[in-house]
Amino acid sequence: MIGKKVRVNIYGMLADELYSGYADADSVKNHSAYILSKRPPRDFIYGVVIAVAALKGGDEKLIVAPEGEIHYEPEIRERLSHLRNIRVEKLNCLYEKSCGAIVIHKSGDRCKILLVRNHNGRNYSFPKGHVELGETEEETAIREVKEETGLDIRIIPSFREVADYCPFGKIRKRVVFFMAQTMSDRVHIQEEEIDSYIWVNLEDAHHRCTYDNDLRVIRKARENIDKLK
Repeated sequence: MIGKKVRVNIYGMLADELYSGYADADSVKNHSAYILSKRPPRDFIYGVVIAVAALKGGDEKLIVAPEGEIHYEPEIRERLSHLRNIRVEKLNCLYEKSCGAIVIHKSGDRCKILLVRNHNGRNYSFPKGHVELGETEEETAIREVKEETGLDIRIIPSFREVADYCPFGKIRKRVVFFMAQTMSDRVHIQEEEIDSYIWVNLEDAHHRCTYDNDLRVIRKARENIDKLK
């Protein structure tokens, strides 16, 4: 059902920007739904299923938003937390957002980039992770790098690259990358998340990374490398 367009008949308001209703589509009739809408809806809306929530007790709720509105998991969970006697066991979302950094360590004229490989990944990439509620993009990148590698970083201003792709069918993922500098190259990996890491120069990074988005980010980083001191 995720990503499916539906018509939702509005039943009532539950909390700020949160409503209840019943969704209808070709394959589903009168399916119980929550509606997230920045504008007060009228009797019905045409929207998109942006999440499916499995509730304690076995019930399943569709989360619908008007077409064009994007809501990420932390926001959806925060909205649902206002409901009494509702416990979300699992939440599958249409939109996902992560932030990370191209971590650079410079020693004299030598400049190297940190690459990591996740447990479920075959290729090296940059440390990154999901945005948490209330965080800025930069705060997410700093926290995730610290958690995954133990490194403290300083975000380099005026560098922000966005990669949008669909890794799992209809799921729409956005990753925001910053460029950052660290004063130490001593990495302590988060063993629950990371298999291995390597420090490489810019040229080697092109050979280690295989995703087009990562290669594009590396090319952009090369253009900004002279900002490092």
